[in-house]
Amino acid sequence: MQSIKSTALEPTIVELEQMSLGQKIKRLIPVYGLLIFTLIMIVIFSILLPNTFPTMLNLRSILGDKAIIAILSLAAMIPMAAGRIDLTVGYGIVLWHILAIALQTRLGLPWPVAVLIVLLAGCLLGLLNGLLVEVARIDSFIATLGTGTVLYAIALWYTEGRQIVGMLPPGFTGLYSWQPFGIPVVAFYVLIISVVMWIIMAYTPIGRCLYAIGANPRAAELNGIPNRRFIIGAFVAAGFLGALAGLLLAARLRIGQASVGLEYLLPALVGAFLGSTTIRPGRVNVWGTIVGVAILAVGISGIQQFGGAFYIEPLFNGVTLLIAIGLAGYAQKRHGRVVARGVPSSPQTIHRSADR
Repeated sequence: MQSIKSTALEPTIVELEQMSLGQKIKRLIPVYGLLIFTLIMIVIFSILLPNTFPTMLNLRSILGDKAIIAILSLAAMIPMAAGRIDLTVGYGIVLWHILAIALQTRLGLPWPVAVLIVLLAGCLLGLLNGLLVEVARIDSFIATLGTGTVLYAIALWYTEGRQIVGMLPPGFTGLYSWQPFGIPVVAFYVLIISVVMWIIMAYTPIGRCLYAIGANPRAAELNGIPNRRFIIGAFVAAGFLGALAGLLLAARLRIGQASVGLEYLLPALVGAFLGSTTIRPGRVNVWGTIVGVAILAVGISGIQQFGGAFYIEPLFNGVTLLIAIGLAGYAQKRHGRVVARGVPSSPQTIHRSADR
């Protein structure tokens, strides 16, 4: 992997050391612009809504409500790193939360067994998506749209439009409701998953290979990277995280309903797309995705506390998605120009893949 040149748009430490203060600001603002904008929104909302926004209750609400979206966004970014898209992260959560409740309330299975079955089913779905994309050569958008629609149809068939209800063990509901140190436990799940994914994507050959495949599949193949194996693995990992999100949704709602879950698809994709415009512009990345989800959470929370109507959240998500796609397209064009030039903009020819 040493021969693969990094074409990331963020400056290196060596570059920054040779820049003036003005040049540093000019280079860093595009990289950390969304993070800075998020912090500015927090300050503004805290000033305008001093009694409701900067409170522990609001923080717990944001962390608890958006943790599932954060996990789905992280799931969506894994295939995106390899240049693929997985729509089943949104469709799958509908079936997984129904399955988790039905296995316990209708079949009487212990909750750890139900959790294991759902996670295994998520991995199998990812394997199916990977085979459809890499073996059957179906476009990932079409393939995952098809399998996702089938999953939704199965959820409708099984529930017959009714709710799946029943007594759930405290151990299962505690997966969502437990609050160690006053913080929702789901926030710790997101933190752990983010750190693990960051290490894998930035510092292991797995992440480097996925980024290499996403940048240029043919070149990656010529460098000896087994594209098919990595892409199928990316879909399996996305399926696992999607199933985990479904389990947490079941523990939160405590009922299964086919009409619940699809609303997570759009914000999950928005978070992943926004993630490709910050921290490491031009490529999806873990902390950029977390920033993308945070900007949605802060923006919607603040607007709702100003008395925003019920349609504000989907409107905000939709507009943000359009902006995110525009920014991601701009970042990828810059990324492409760097690739076309073959050398970075600084005097230092950068071989940074070994550092990631």
